[in-house]
Amino acid sequence: MTTASAAREPAIRVQGMEKSYKELHVLRGVDFDVAPGSIFALLGSNGAGKTTIVKILSTLLSPDAGTASVNGFDVVSNPSRVRESISLTGQFAAVDEILSGRENLVLVAKLRHLKDPGQAADRLLARFKLSDAASRKVSEYSGGMRRRLDIAMSLIGQPEIIFLDEPTTGLDPEARIEVWQVIQELADQGTTVLLTTQYLDEAEQLADRIAILHQGRIIANGTLAELKQLLPPAKVEYVEKQPSLEDIFLALVGNQGKVASTKDPS
Repeated sequence: MTTASAAREPAIRVQGMEKSYKELHVLRGVDFDVAPGSIFALLGSNGAGKTTIVKILSTLLSPDAGTASVNGFDVVSNPSRVRESISLTGQFAAVDEILSGRENLVLVAKLRHLKDPGQAADRLLARFKLSDAASRKVSEYSGGMRRRLDIAMSLIGQPEIIFLDEPTTGLDPEARIEVWQVIQELADQGTTVLLTTQYLDEAEQLADRIAILHQGRIIANGTLAELKQLLPPAKVEYVEKQPSLEDIFLALVGNQGKVASTKDPS
């Protein structure tokens, strides 16, 4: 493969992905690509199947049908190489509250067999603006600080791709903005980010591309500008009003967002 063709290879490719739990069909043929170094938002209501997709891409689940590759490696036939390329941050911060912020980072760095765990910890504390709180127990951290620490822990070992599964769930507006800034900085530095969210403003603020997942299928996929073309602009007192992402989402999903979607058991 030439360098030019490798550069065009998607960081994540999903084709025809299906997943069921007995009679419950969660994914019904999902297709999307994620470009390297971009932020891709998977937008959907609770139970739409977002977490199931993340679990399959991170090799925690196997698909029933279809294919998926991460960093060029098939998630089923080459899971170990996929795991070397990724990091996963779930909906709730996976930090040890008894330890300090620095101790959490050093612990993960040792588990990943880094040569200088302390140096790696200090570098990430500075990057995520946590140096002043490095020696404090995580139990004393705010919600935004915990989430920043959680994302910092996931970056130990410099993964090329990071999955953020609803990273701002339960955070107040100020903490959400802090996390948004961290996510944007990750992409600016070349990390590929797949972000699942049910917050429309989050996808609108961060994503290079947005895919809307509804009842197990991708029903729209594009840039925000492309998605806006799906609805005609409204005219208010002779002034053209462009549709918001919320308008687009509700129009595509229907029932004002109150859909009887299959519950995502994961």
